[in-house]
Amino acid sequence: MKEDEIRRLVKIVEESNIGELEITRNRWGKKTIKISKTPSNSHVFSNSTPPQMHYTQPSPAAPAPDAAPAKTEEKPATTSRSGVEMKSPMVGTFYRAPAPDADLYADVGTIVKKGQVLCIIEAMKLMNEIESEYDGKIVDVLVENGQPVEYNQPLFLIEPA
Repeated sequence: MKEDEIRRLVKIVEESNIGELEITRNRWGKKTIKISKTPSNSHVFSNSTPPQMHYTQPSPAAPAPDAAPAKTEEKPATTSRSGVEMKSPMVGTFYRAPAPDADLYADVGTIVKKGQVLCIIEAMKLMNEIESEYDGKIVDVLVENGQPVEYNQPLFLIEPA
């Protein structure tokens, strides 16, 4: 490989969360390169123990002493403000359009179908399309474009159809 190609690969590894990059060619090409980094405060895992990600949902605030007991019936999303909350399935950066100059996926008043893309959440340099879980109408967009979002954070308020 040429030096500028190697520098480009090193830059990619430095700017990402990739811990190691390995390129190997066949016996006749005999091209091997292995670039690795160990970020500070990171853990090294063996092949037998893959890293595991754990998400914890914050516990809800304790109800007031004179409040009615909570219902035990579980709902797919929180119903409040005359609609259901469409929540983030991951941590990342929220984007309302596929590109800065493109049209928005959905805005207040948009009629959406289950499975329709509502936004993108960028996580570890991957763009993840987030689809609607409901048929209905967008009542409110609860997150600003380019804002970081947490796991299970409400993104949209949808009035079911």
